[in-house]
Amino acid sequence: MLFFSRNLRKQLPAFYTYTQKCTYVDVYMKWKKDSYFDSIESIHKSIQLKPLIALKNCISTAPDGCIPISAVSKRDKEFGVPVKVARFLRQYPSVFEEYTGPEYNLPWFRLTREAVEIDREECEIYRDCKGDLLGRLKKLVLMSGEKRLPVKIIQGLQWYLGLPDEFLKDPKRNLDGSFRVVEMEDGLKGLAVESEIRVLSVMQKNGMKRGGYGGGPMEAMPFPFFPPKGLRMKQKISDWLYEFQKLPYVSPYEDYWGLSTDSDVSEKRVVGVLHELLSLFVEHSAERKKLLCLRKYLGLPQKVHKAFERHPHMFYLSLRNKTCTAILKEAYCDKSFTESHPLSTVRKKYINLMMQSEVILKRRRMNNRPVDSQNECPKIDLDYVEEDRTEIV
Repeated sequence: MLFFSRNLRKQLPAFYTYTQKCTYVDVYMKWKKDSYFDSIESIHKSIQLKPLIALKNCISTAPDGCIPISAVSKRDKEFGVPVKVARFLRQYPSVFEEYTGPEYNLPWFRLTREAVEIDREECEIYRDCKGDLLGRLKKLVLMSGEKRLPVKIIQGLQWYLGLPDEFLKDPKRNLDGSFRVVEMEDGLKGLAVESEIRVLSVMQKNGMKRGGYGGGPMEAMPFPFFPPKGLRMKQKISDWLYEFQKLPYVSPYEDYWGLSTDSDVSEKRVVGVLHELLSLFVEHSAERKKLLCLRKYLGLPQKVHKAFERHPHMFYLSLRNKTCTAILKEAYCDKSFTESHPLSTVRKKYINLMMQSEVILKRRRMNNRPVDSQNECPKIDLDYVEEDRTEIV
């Protein structure tokens, strides 16, 4: 029995033999509204942008670059459009141009010149940055314990990863040789990755650049903190946070089966996993409920959502758009954060183009407003100068 214990100890990962203390402190920090993070349009406009790009792709891939309304009128659920498709298209005249079709006087839609230019730029990014997109997908799969994830779950995160709609529909064509399509439990199709190369997290890369971190096992590395304005912590919470920063950093790509779920090291791993997840996404943010589907595969606890609340110095929870969006503060507060997504710039261009629709629609309403001749204001000649004006010195 003693011989078995000695051999087992040699096979265990380093953090298993580490003294895993449990100094859990019931951290409750009152949620504070932050106007800066609530005003990042590239995050909060994605609810409208996602169906807009889906419809844009449908039009741009049409043979003549235009479609009749009958081709999409009953596909609102497919595109995620919250209203009637025709109404949605007419809400954005800066993106979709409406005209009368050749038959039956049906409304047809095509992309505006500005939308065509951005679409061309987007296609170039997909072509030139395919390796980066594959790398982010590969990292997501490698974060799972068995190095495989159901395709259904990956498709649910496809928008955040920045993958095009058809990317997973034809894996043999779009994925490289390191990916394999496998059968998983419950008859689900899965995507597995085989890689013997050690993958470094964003935290590890930035820690090495800043110095003081060598990337060794069980090496301590503090998280970058961006405390909310006016945050006041009790002394016991402040002391716990200070000790939390000195704990070893466990990479999301390392085995975690030896960790005690009640230890502080395990909580630091959970926070590191959430940090890495948001780092992979286009806007470094995601709806909190969308991340819960990964809980089983990434070894996250049942109440993983509590990690966002216990660490407001790293994550901000925005309640805009009647949903809870988790935002990685470091990506917006630290200029040295290097994991910028290649699609972030082009999505901002789409959002700016979308916002121009408000001006166009307002101008149309002004031009179509009926004029009451009796109450009509007299026209004023702005160039008129009174000749007999007396100057006051």
